[in-house]
Amino acid sequence: MPQSAADFDVVVVGAGAAGIAATRRLSQAGLGAIMLEARDRLGGRAHTVASAAGFPLDLGCEWLHSADRNPWTQIARELGFKIDEKLPDWGSRVAWLKDEITDADWQKARDAFYERLDRAAEEPGDRAAATLLEPGNRWNPLLGAISTWANGAELAQVSVQDYGRYDPSGTNWRVLDGYGALIARYGAGLPVKLDTLVSRIDWSGAAVTVATSRGDLRARAVIVTVPTNLLAAEKIIFKPALPDKIAAAAGLPMHVVNKFFLRLDGKIDDPKPDSNLVGKIDSDFTGAYQIQPHGWPVILGYYGGDCAAELERRGQAATADFALGELAGLFGNNIKRRLTPLVGSAWGLEEFSRGAYSMALPLHADDRDKLATPVAGRLFFAGEACSSRDFGTANAAYNTGAAAANAAIAALGVSPGAFASSAAPPIQAGT
Repeated sequence: MPQSAADFDVVVVGAGAAGIAATRRLSQAGLGAIMLEARDRLGGRAHTVASAAGFPLDLGCEWLHSADRNPWTQIARELGFKIDEKLPDWGSRVAWLKDEITDADWQKARDAFYERLDRAAEEPGDRAAATLLEPGNRWNPLLGAISTWANGAELAQVSVQDYGRYDPSGTNWRVLDGYGALIARYGAGLPVKLDTLVSRIDWSGAAVTVATSRGDLRARAVIVTVPTNLLAAEKIIFKPALPDKIAAAAGLPMHVVNKFFLRLDGKIDDPKPDSNLVGKIDSDFTGAYQIQPHGWPVILGYYGGDCAAELERRGQAATADFALGELAGLFGNNIKRRLTPLVGSAWGLEEFSRGAYSMALPLHADDRDKLATPVAGRLFFAGEACSSRDFGTANAAYNTGAAAANAAIAALGVSPGAFASSAAPPIQAGT
């Protein structure tokens, strides 16, 4: 329970997937914890919205990556959320657009690139992933486009070691009712102050003082789950200063990745629902397109890196024009008359994110461990950027949030296994 010198045992900064996981674990241990969230909602970069299409659409994370070991999979089942276990066909983009011979050539180039990546990731030193491209290879632009979607950045800005350390299981499922809705539901009932902006964390005294837009709070420990771009920009001031943390966050920037949804009038028979296409194979300034996900009359455009950043600057109308142009290139001009823009994200402009998910700059792969390392048994850090093998995912956020909570519990003298007297609210099933 909170000591007299503090208002809470632990203050958790951020109510996204990491903050929610941390707060639930702390509450289960019987500690007095509270989340502080600058937004007016739970979930952070997980955000499901209702749409005119009549289906829940995820503007943020969508896939249960590594679903066979992803903690959100079990949580979804406990809460009664429906899971679509159909695996993605991300490998069929070229086959549909071209032919089997061209697709075989693409797959050969793709597999060779990732083999080089895996080998280079184990070698001493680090470099940009672009150095692994074969000069003049016709498939370099598509490999670059995939990096913009996977990492949010072009290969020249991506660490070989970081890219190579990502270790997915290969099982990817989706939450039919919305991943963002699932994460928000898991946080329902937990102690939280929304619309509460944290500006300073002073850990120089007997208690850690957290300065917020609604006044100061004192805690025995603090868990920080703030996106790296905000930490690097020192939107939260630490006293005493934490230059190593700020430097680590700067080495793990969050570039822009965005979605744009269009309603489809009627249906497309070829390719079949849930197919994935690419707008162009000869440019990395292009989008990935999910055709009729779950069989819904919707097309999802996915954009990353310079392409996403440029479209975001130009606005939603320009993004719609770009999407319609690329889809017309795939299906013919008549498709434009059958598509109506619905909704899109703009994570780079979102005040409390300033980006989508983290990637390590060349020579900065080890910054993930540096960011995750606790400070003086009082300050703990969590979020997808703190994971070396699952970064960029909501499962990484959950796991690092739970790990930070366990570390705080241990530092405060409570065994992480002593959860019998649970102070956490029960999880309410249903959607």
